[in-house]
Amino acid sequence: MPKHPLSLEWPNSHSLVTLHDKIDRFLEHNMSLHIVGFAGSLSRPSKARLLIDLVTTRAAAALRASAATYDLTDLQPGLGTAQTLSDIEGPPRAIVDSLLSADALVVGSPVYKGSYTGLFKHLFDLFDPAALAGKPVLLTATGGGERHALVIEHQLRPLFGFFEAVTLPTGIYASGADFSDGVPTSPALLARIDRAIIQFQTTLPHRPAATAA
Repeated sequence: MPKHPLSLEWPNSHSLVTLHDKIDRFLEHNMSLHIVGFAGSLSRPSKARLLIDLVTTRAAAALRASAATYDLTDLQPGLGTAQTLSDIEGPPRAIVDSLLSADALVVGSPVYKGSYTGLFKHLFDLFDPAALAGKPVLLTATGGGERHALVIEHQLRPLFGFFEAVTLPTGIYASGADFSDGVPTSPALLARIDRAIIQFQTTLPHRPAATAA
């Protein structure tokens, strides 16, 4: 059979414009999801923030989404005295708006006297009851030992149930033993994180999830 010569012709300007448009649409589609992580901690470094950073990053990679993570320190100094969301201004208000507009959330808190921290609860007290309705939320928590593991089921899940958020079945609790040199390294913890991330696929059906790394 005759061989067709390989064309080395450079694409014309129209072809390049069409190609660039296709690339732009592809990138826009693949990065249209935005996941926001929020840790109810004030200290830095914080195991709660480190855990949420990891979970949010892995979820974004699996779902091909953009991501950002914040904590209570990012909302200071105005959060503590705010009586309504309108009292929060500037960069902290932009963070609050990103929580409200995110396609999915990864939230959590260090356990403080059997529950989440007070400022964490205060932030969500300022939200309209319908603000998180239908939003997928992956719940996390950190504590000194395994005795606090039920904080997710007894404290966090009822809170987001009030807002009618779609909390994922699997919650992520990590104790001090799950960290090594400030990084979550427990194989059981990492496997649980990956299982929870896969559950995002059912709550975000328009984006097929990749296998979590």
